[in-house]
Amino acid sequence: MNGYGEGLPAYRTIRMTAQDGPIAAFADEEAWRARERYPTIVGMGLPAFVAARESERGGWEILGSAADAPQGIRDSLGSHFRRLAKEAGDAGRAGDRKKCRAAYEKLDWVAVDELTVLGTRYRVVRVEQFIRLGPDGPEPPRPSDPDPGEVGEAYRLPGRLKGFVIDPYTGTGLAEGLLKFDLMQFVLKAGTAPPEMRGDSLRAVETHPGGVLLPAEFAIAECGKDGRWKPHSRPAPSPQAARDRLAMDFRVMTPIREQLDEAGREEYAKAADRLDEKRGAGVAVAGRRFRVARVEQLVRIGPDGPEGPRPSDFDPEPPVELHSKQLREEGLLDDEDAAPVELDDDMKEMRRLMDKEEARRAARKREKEAKKGSKKGSEKGSQGSK
Repeated sequence: MNGYGEGLPAYRTIRMTAQDGPIAAFADEEAWRARERYPTIVGMGLPAFVAARESERGGWEILGSAADAPQGIRDSLGSHFRRLAKEAGDAGRAGDRKKCRAAYEKLDWVAVDELTVLGTRYRVVRVEQFIRLGPDGPEPPRPSDPDPGEVGEAYRLPGRLKGFVIDPYTGTGLAEGLLKFDLMQFVLKAGTAPPEMRGDSLRAVETHPGGVLLPAEFAIAECGKDGRWKPHSRPAPSPQAARDRLAMDFRVMTPIREQLDEAGREEYAKAADRLDEKRGAGVAVAGRRFRVARVEQLVRIGPDGPEGPRPSDFDPEPPVELHSKQLREEGLLDDEDAAPVELDDDMKEMRRLMDKEEARRAARKREKEAKKGSKKGSEKGSQGSK
């Protein structure tokens, strides 16, 4: 018995509605098939975090992209309030400028996860991430998943998180509603995490029993020698963005990390070329298997809105001004006599490979634009001859 009777709070409900339009219906059908083909759901490990503000129309609006730790989002909120302060100053609203300045100065010194500024609540929101597994490994991108962006250019496109409203009242399809229910029950198993993390996981089910699914993102997974798949990268906004990260890894990071000779570098470079050309879900190289894996994302909801960071969450960096003060006190930071950073051999090689990769991408872009121009010229010529 929950004691609510007929008055179950909105954050504890799952509204399943008919999906409007053929694309939405197709996406819901794909989600249903995924339950059968990839029945096992596992956590990605560490969560992600976003900044959100409470909306007058209901729910919480996400302000930008995700970060790996809460402090990264606190820093982005500080930047947000700096912009608001400048806008207020330019508009002659001295009082609003003062309040925004007080907000970002506080964030520079104190690790706060919620502020009210100019009558609006802002919060650092915790995002749990999951991958579906089946007999053949993690679920790849679905045909209905948006995959915009040219090869090497996907990072230029905005992600789907910015502007998304975290609102438990928004209806979902049947399959997504069932997925939401499954993820809301997820807790860390005993022995798989430190006791404090498991304790926070168990408490979250009680304090934040509701949930909202965010747009899916995409990470690279690698199959280990034991046949188990593990995350190789953090999630990216689109399948192509994930492929681009892996291709960059093959061309720049792997040669240094694995101390590859020229033959090994060439092997990984060819694998990156295949990834660029085929835009597929997987690639194999040097006895290793990689796959673009679909990442489901859930924000837990309680009576006061979305869940914030937990005490056990990884959050290693202090606020920027506090960190600078600590470094100065330890003699590790001297603003006046700061010497240029000396790059070691690995960093120099990484810089060389990065420059080489940027030159390759620029040449590829020029070649593509030249082909487009040639095609348009031939089309105009054929039209003129008719």
